[in-house]
Amino acid sequence: MKKYLFIALLLFSGSLLAQHIVVDKVVAVVGDNIILKSEIDQQYAQYILQGTKPDPSIKCYLMQTMLSQKLLTKQAAIDSIVVNDEDVDGEVDRRMRTMISRAGGEERLEEFLGRPVILYKDEIRPDIREQLVAQKMQAKITEKVEATPLDVKRFFEAIPKDSLPTYNTEVEVGEIVVYPKLTKAEKETYKDKLEALRLRIKNGDSFATLARLYSQDPGSARDGGELPFFDRHTMAKEFTSWAFKLKPGELSPVFETEFGFHFLEVLERRGENVRARHILIIPDSPPASLERAKVEIDSVYQQVVAKKLDFSNAASLYSGNNDTKYNGGMILNYESANRTTYIPTDKLEPSVFLTVDTMKVGTYSKPDVFTDNRGKKGYRFLYLRSKIPPHTANLEQDLPKIKEAAYEDKINKVISDWFEKRRKATYIKIDKDFYSCDALKDWFTEDMKVTATNND
Repeated sequence: MKKYLFIALLLFSGSLLAQHIVVDKVVAVVGDNIILKSEIDQQYAQYILQGTKPDPSIKCYLMQTMLSQKLLTKQAAIDSIVVNDEDVDGEVDRRMRTMISRAGGEERLEEFLGRPVILYKDEIRPDIREQLVAQKMQAKITEKVEATPLDVKRFFEAIPKDSLPTYNTEVEVGEIVVYPKLTKAEKETYKDKLEALRLRIKNGDSFATLARLYSQDPGSARDGGELPFFDRHTMAKEFTSWAFKLKPGELSPVFETEFGFHFLEVLERRGENVRARHILIIPDSPPASLERAKVEIDSVYQQVVAKKLDFSNAASLYSGNNDTKYNGGMILNYESANRTTYIPTDKLEPSVFLTVDTMKVGTYSKPDVFTDNRGKKGYRFLYLRSKIPPHTANLEQDLPKIKEAAYEDKINKVISDWFEKRRKATYIKIDKDFYSCDALKDWFTEDMKVTATNND
């Protein structure tokens, strides 16, 4: 079943890398769709671009991926499954940003491609659309799959006792964070700086150049402040408000979000999706503001330790981290499909691990200054709610993980059965250059298997 997980991962990975191919040929036929040698070569080039060592055998898995994609899109056409232009454009933009970053800049990528980025984006758009349609079709195939308690029990009992996984130490950690709150006078300094940049743009200076020079948004500054298409639910509410209020070409005034101070320009509007660019300034924390934050968190800490205020309630009332405050202050394990609060200690942020490693269950660390992943300073204290020592998997302690594994196993079986039925009902022909691929054996017809055996 693992091969189908591999298909799913490859199917929607990095974008195709176009190259000039002088000689081309059809290397596979799936129903009324064909796969060209150049398409396999394009994906192999992307594999190399990711910094991995050349390995021609990977072409077998690329072919497997494309065969799967063709079957999925064939069914998607029957089921009238489509993707909208905004989703395609957003994915194209996301992948181009990744490729530009890996290439070391837009100019170097264009040298590698042998064409302008804007032309290349148009070339890959149909391929990305097909990938997104296939992804949507696969989601439909598995949308009703669920792991019942009986499924989980049977899955666990089917694992040989000597093959049960072992888990390292896991902990449940909560946090309360207080960020410095600037006074009106302190805020004006940053607003004035942004307003000066905004006026320069209004007077003819390049938005993209100023964004690259001054914006502190690491995700968009290198792209001249440009963001991919987004809807009304993607960005901070203040950002969304201005983005959907303005017409293309209009500049917003300077405004504040939880991330800092911005202004934006709307570039394009397509239905309920907008493409914009912005400049962000993240305010520093003046000593006076940090001192005010320290006084506030010390007060909260004293109330929690004295049991005058429940930790969960304190987090919802005072914590400045929106990722945890609405979860009772508990840090979630985002690598788990169930987003459990149990986190392996080797997955903790290093500074958090160093703190909780010496704590006893049920205790709190003293408030201390820290810097978050956005470079913003604040104060926080941690709460160690529980700690599970290393152990062999069991249903009592590891139900969320075992349920997740049982669900993935069921998903794989559903996908495997779906592909098995569609392969038998679809005309498939694969070029003899791929007959040595073990990864494709399930895709060979009886005639192909005989030919492959004779070639051996």
